[in-house]
Amino acid sequence: MTPAPKDNNASDPDTLKTSKTPPLCETMRLTNKRGLHARAAAKFFQCVEAFDVIVEVTSHNDIGSETIIADSTMELLMLGSACGEDITICTRGPDAKVTLDSLRDLVKANFGDKD
Repeated sequence: MTPAPKDNNASDPDTLKTSKTPPLCETMRLTNKRGLHARAAAKFFQCVEAFDVIVEVTSHNDIGSETIIADSTMELLMLGSACGEDITICTRGPDAKVTLDSLRDLVKANFGDKD
């Protein structure tokens, strides 16, 4: 599916919070050996950046949970999500469904990691 042209209003995090459209959310487990490490976070962000969408990611671990807007690789790295931990991905915007589908595929493919 081809992404919609970028609409700066749809991609604004403040628009996400005030939008009446409910987000699409899915929780998935990180199964790659290194979790959301630098290369995986970069691939995740590259996927997000390709679409007209806002993505929130919540990490769930023994300490608690933290939610970030996935607007940079650094934000994703700061979650510190490790192998075996769950993350919840919520997408909102014109490309919400295709983005969530793409991110699910990326996580299921272990971000392309071989080990």
